[in-house]
Amino acid sequence: MPPSTASKTNILRRFGRNRKGAAAVEFALVAPIFFAVLFAIIELALVFFASQILETVTQDSARLVMTGQAQGASLTKEQFKDAVCGKLTVMFDCANGVSIDVRSYPSFAGVNIDEPIDSSSKTFINDMKYCPGKDGDVVVVRLFYPWPVFVTGLGFNLTNMVGGKRLLTATAAFQNEPFPTGGTTCS
Repeated sequence: MPPSTASKTNILRRFGRNRKGAAAVEFALVAPIFFAVLFAIIELALVFFASQILETVTQDSARLVMTGQAQGASLTKEQFKDAVCGKLTVMFDCANGVSIDVRSYPSFAGVNIDEPIDSSSKTFINDMKYCPGKDGDVVVVRLFYPWPVFVTGLGFNLTNMVGGKRLLTATAAFQNEPFPTGGTTCS
């Protein structure tokens, strides 16, 4: 005997009133967006934290040049990089990733701090110099690090280089203090 129409409507009414599992369904709808936003926030926080570490190390390392310690000790580009890498112990692969650019200028008007990224290919232009200058020179110390970015979906994209990386840049510009002239080789 076929089920009656009344029992079919009764089943549909009971199904419509039943709220068991509604929270699970709602969570399944909202969870991907929630986790995407959560991971984007975490990644952005890591990028800012890494940038702050790079800024702090740049300021500390620039002090060696500004006070004439680097020139007095005749530090080479590699020795200066070793001094910088000694301070970058967390979050960075200093030996393979950090690029250091130290340039001296006769005045602040001549300073050039263009971003070293090729605009068409989005690759890093490795034209790094090491010229700490003499006393009274204007010097710009810059550190660069290609930071890997993982969360790039949903319109949130921090990358500015190929390979899913963001070039972190830290800069210190100053005028060297008076100091006895030491070795000021440029390389």
